[in-house]
Amino acid sequence: MKHIIVPVDFSEESINGLRLALIFANKFKARLQMVYVQKLPSELGRVGFEEEKRRADIEFEKLIKEFSPKFHDESKFEYIVKKGKIYREIVNQAQAFEDSVIVSSTHGASGFEEFFMGSNSFKIVSAAGNPVITIRHGAVPREIKTIILPIDISVETRQKVLLTAEIAKIFEAEVHVLGVSTTKAEDIDAKIEAYSKQVCEYLKERDIKYVKHRLVGENMVSTIIDYARDNEADLVSIMTEQSESLANFVLGSYAQQMLNKSPVPVLSITPKGTFVMGTFRTSGASY
Repeated sequence: MKHIIVPVDFSEESINGLRLALIFANKFKARLQMVYVQKLPSELGRVGFEEEKRRADIEFEKLIKEFSPKFHDESKFEYIVKKGKIYREIVNQAQAFEDSVIVSSTHGASGFEEFFMGSNSFKIVSAAGNPVITIRHGAVPREIKTIILPIDISVETRQKVLLTAEIAKIFEAEVHVLGVSTTKAEDIDAKIEAYSKQVCEYLKERDIKYVKHRLVGENMVSTIIDYARDNEADLVSIMTEQSESLANFVLGSYAQQMLNKSPVPVLSITPKGTFVMGTFRTSGASY
């Protein structure tokens, strides 16, 4: 986590995303870049476009002045104003850096645009190959002390373990390995138990605190959220399920419900690379 990209539309909700990003940036000693995206000049008119850019610069300077004293290195705290489609420019900016993560609010009502976040945040999660951490309404956690790591029967479910473990290690957090399903069939139980055991062994080898639980519920999203709330969790780690159809990215219903409903921040990781049984494999490297 060397670079953290934060979409900002200057609403209080997007500033919440910035506050959360600061927590991660300070722990990982990462560079933090705030990003505002303008509509193309042809849509606004040249005069309005230049005025919007000027106002954005002023607002960013205010944010830098306010939050720099809370940042580990002022030289690594910066902003950029881009032009184009919001979600695409945010994703492009993240992909321009090695080991980058996007931290974003899922809601926002901009003083510059009628609509900045909302569906754009879902598009960002859908289109990004990079991990994305999102936050809804409410208070930003001061620390990450409890992380919920749901494990289901999909082969991709364990791909989120690598970054989750890295975050847990640096925050000295406890990971709750949560085997979840909508039914307690014998074959499902066996697979989830095997996956959960493997994850626990991985965490144990790295001296990361963990507990293991098994839950069954009609709605997995509600089951996970209820558990996160009851255990005062600070982060929930999920895999996204998405498809690309007619050039439009579509976020799966499970991930979208989690982003919409979770009372705590959500780490979303897109399946990538080849999964090999018995290993966690991403981008050609297995662990």
